[in-house]
Formats: sequence, C-alpha cells, structure tokens
Amino acid sequence: MIKKWWQKSVIYQIYPKSFFDSNGDGIGDLQGIIQKISYLKRLGVDVIWLCPVYQSPQEDNGYDISDYESIYPGFGTMDDMKKLIRICDREGIRIVMDLVVNHTSDEHKWFQEAKKSRENPYRDFYIWRKGKNGQLPNDLESNFGGSAWEYSEETDEYYLHFYSKKQPDLNWENEKLRQEIYRMMNRWLDLGIAGFRMDVIDLIGKLPDEKIKENGPRLHEYLQEMNANTFGRRDAMTVGECWGATPEIARLYTAPERKELSMIFQFEQIQLDKKKGGQRWDLKELDLRDLKAVFSKWQYELEECGWNSLFWSNHDLPRIVSRWGNDREYRELSAKMLATLLHGMKGTPYIYQGEELGMTNAPFTSIEDFPDIETQNIYKERLRAGFSEEETMCAIRKKARDNARTPMQWNAEKNAGFTTGTPWYQVNPNYTEINAEDAMSREDSVFYYYQKLIRLRREHEIMAYGIYDLLLPEDEDLYIYTRTLENEKWLILCNFHEKERVITSMRMGRVILSNYADTPQLEELCLLRPYEAVIYQISGKKENIKIPVICRLEGKSVRIE
Repeated sequence: MIKKWWQKSVIYQIYPKSFFDSNGDGIGDLQGIIQKISYLKRLGVDVIWLCPVYQSPQEDNGYDISDYESIYPGFGTMDDMKKLIRICDREGIRIVMDLVVNHTSDEHKWFQEAKKSRENPYRDFYIWRKGKNGQLPNDLESNFGGSAWEYSEETDEYYLHFYSKKQPDLNWENEKLRQEIYRMMNRWLDLGIAGFRMDVIDLIGKLPDEKIKENGPRLHEYLQEMNANTFGRRDAMTVGECWGATPEIARLYTAPERKELSMIFQFEQIQLDKKKGGQRWDLKELDLRDLKAVFSKWQYELEECGWNSLFWSNHDLPRIVSRWGNDREYRELSAKMLATLLHGMKGTPYIYQGEELGMTNAPFTSIEDFPDIETQNIYKERLRAGFSEEETMCAIRKKARDNARTPMQWNAEKNAGFTTGTPWYQVNPNYTEINAEDAMSREDSVFYYYQKLIRLRREHEIMAYGIYDLLLPEDEDLYIYTRTLENEKWLILCNFHEKERVITSMRMGRVILSNYADTPQLEELCLLRPYEAVIYQISGKKENIKIPVICRLEGKSVRIE
C-alpha cells in the first residue's frame, strides 16, 4: 500500500456560521476561524474541513451556492479566505473545502439564465421536464419532503430538486457544465486548499426518468474524469458523502487504481437507532452488537482495498454524547469512551466542532427553537401523517440537525463567548459548565483526551495502519478489538454501560491510554468501570504477539487469553 499523508491525519470539521464571530454581528466568520487557529493547533489537528463559505442566500445554511468563486459576505471576503489559507499553511494545517456540485442555489447565474427560455445556453445545465397531463413529470420525492419537481412559469416546465425547491439539481450529462465545475475546482486548488469534501456526490449520476437517484450508471465515469482534470494531478485529499454506500460500492470509489476518491463517508452505523424499514425519525435504542457488526464489516472489507473515514458527528447529525453516550451522569467519561472506540480503529478520524469538549444536544422543547429547513418540513410532514406532537418533538430533539449547529461554547461568559452581539441561533444553556476555556484549564478534560488520541495516531504507526480484529461480537455492553502491526499488538476495551465488568486475563498489558486516571496495567484480574475505555499494549515475547487474542465470556466476566 502506498502511504498518503491523510491516512495519519485527524480532520476537524468547522461549521463557520456557529464557530466564532469576530465582529459582533452574531454570525461566525472567517476572521473568527483565523483567531482560533491557535486553539486548533493546541488540539493537534492537522486538517480543517470547512463547510461552505461560498456566496449563498443561506436557504440551506450555505449548501445552496449562488457563486462558487465568491465568499458569503456574512463570513467575510476572498481576502479573508486567502489569509486563512496562508496562516493555516504556516501552522502546518491543511484546508479541505466543501464541494457542493449536485445542485446550486436558484439564485446562481446559471439557473437565472436557464429559466429564461428553453433555448438559453445554460438551459441544459439543469434538469427540466414537461408535466404529464397536467401532473408532475413523475413521483420522485425531495429529500426535504414533498415532490422533487418544481414548476417554472417562464417556460411551462418543471425542474428537478432533490433538496429545497431553491436548490435545483445540476445536469452532469452536460459536458460544458462539467468543464465549468472542473475549472472552478482548479482555481480553488491553485489558491492552496488541500482537497474537497464532496456533498451528496453519489447523486450526480442520477437518471430521473428511470427514478435512479444514487449510484447512477455514469457516476464513476464522472468521478474519474473529475480526478483526471483536477485533484488527481495534485497531492490532494477527497472524501465523498455517500448515504447509500456498501463496502462493495465504497471500493469502486476508493480503490487507488480506479483513480476516483481518497475515501467516502458511509452512514450505515448512523442509521442503527431507527426502526427497521422506518425513517430516521422512527426511534429505537442502539444495540451495540449491531454497531460492532457494521464497524467490523467496514474495517474488514476495506482492509486490502480502500480506506475508512471514521466519524460520529457532523453538521447534519446530533451530538454523539447525547445520542449514544450518557450526557447526564457520565458525560465526560462516555465522551472519552466514544472517542477511544472511534480513533482506535483503522481509517481517518473526523472531529466535529465541540465534540472535543463533549458538547451535547440542546434542551429545546418547541418547534420554533429548531429553524433548520429539514426540521421544519419533517415536523409538518409527520403531523400530517398522523404522528402526535409529543412523539414528533421527541424525535426532533433527539436527531435534528439543529443540535449540531448551536454556537461553539468558548467560555462561560455571555453567549458562550461566541459573539458580543445576538447569536444567529440560541446557545446551549449548559455553556456555563461545558466550554473550551474550562476544558483547557483541566488536565483531565475531554479536550486533552482528544489531544492524546491525536498524538497517538501521529506517533504510532499501529494506530494508522494496524490490522483490526473484533472480539466478543455478541456481548451487549463491551466493544473489544485489537490492532496488530508487525510485532506489536494493542487491545482496546470500551464499556458502553454504567455497569462494571470483571476482566480476567492470561495476557499482560501496559496502559497506553485510559479515560480513568487510575486504570491498572492488564493483569490477571481487573475491573472495567462505567464507560471505561482502555488501550493496552500487549506485552510478551515477540513470537507470541502474533498469536491472536481470544476473549471468552464466563458468566458476566470476560476472560482474555
């Protein structure tokens, strides 16, 4: 395997609108990010993934782009962007930008021209269809609810939008469009960015007449063409958002010889707390055995071909410590445990802003407290479908995208130190207890635990390249696995429960990292406490290191051989 810089990197995702406001207008901005580079440097991350900062009417918080080569004025100017790139380069931090090329804003000049007439040169940049007998072209649905077709009076035709009606889908079958996109990408690469995170990239091969949304027949042709014309000629990193991906599909994207992407985001594990056959709003408790099965499948299937992206959270997902940790009695311990589990695996880890502080979901109760367009649409849709107000709001509080978008909690001062003005969105009221200033003042904080995990990946090849092997797949409370590289073996134990578990061991092990300060070395008998996570280096003669570790259940005790 040819090693790449991004395989040992840890990537920090910034949602600019909620990160830090430098000028008091209530909106995070590029100058705010610049002022916090020292914070990111202290944490230890070496790549920033920047959510869209392009010109946008902000119908979908920047994922509706009206100009790919201008900056949204609320975030700053192109000079600010260039300054951010320069400073990050000086500090050894790369920038990966969000690339949204499945759709644009309806205010983009391409669409403004396209809707004027059927003969307009930009008409075929988008997807248009005539209605059928006074009805919609077909029954395709938008991911935000309702029809995926919107009527345009100017030309008496419908245009396709898999998201908001203000986000018309681009027509990737048009070669002129593709070349425009490649030129735009190269201009950003020339400015010094290190790659792209590609929003819903699995949709660009769509065939709406055949009702094919994801993984259309020309998708990989387009990506190979994109690679050849843009980032493939540079030492860049790319990650594609692919909601419906399987390991087999992922290998098509990421096998090096195919020359497409570095890695993809798959979301199989994220869907484990929804009822089978239901929507993500149809809640059920997580079964740890399912999580182990999904993570392990991806670890095994991409071991020889491809690369995993490792993440719990992003701007579209709720806070992980509220979702699968315990944000009441064991917030910090469970946040550290979840971090250990994820960062201990093979792949490139992603940290979403505030995750390193153990930030939680917001305790908001009214639908008026959740402004996101998706949340508002789902609320109306589920009430119309007969769900009660109570169960609808329960699901929204648990899973709404808004949970990830409350402002970053910098200190215990007004508005969590995010802004001196009125924040664009409410601050989580627990900021007086959970904030960066407090975290950086305590050696045992979640922040410094993440710092240690990042340092481990940088300093130990086994963290990046060691082979993963799952132990005790059927245990309902413990996630245990090993990493092995040449003559070194690490054992990772994570307790997903507040119940204690007894461990008896025939192996000896040295503590590499634990979320408890007094975790003993691995000996004959030890106790795994509530939400405890430990990384052990298995000791012994070199020839014995290659012997697989075996775990057995003896009642509720675990025996390690």
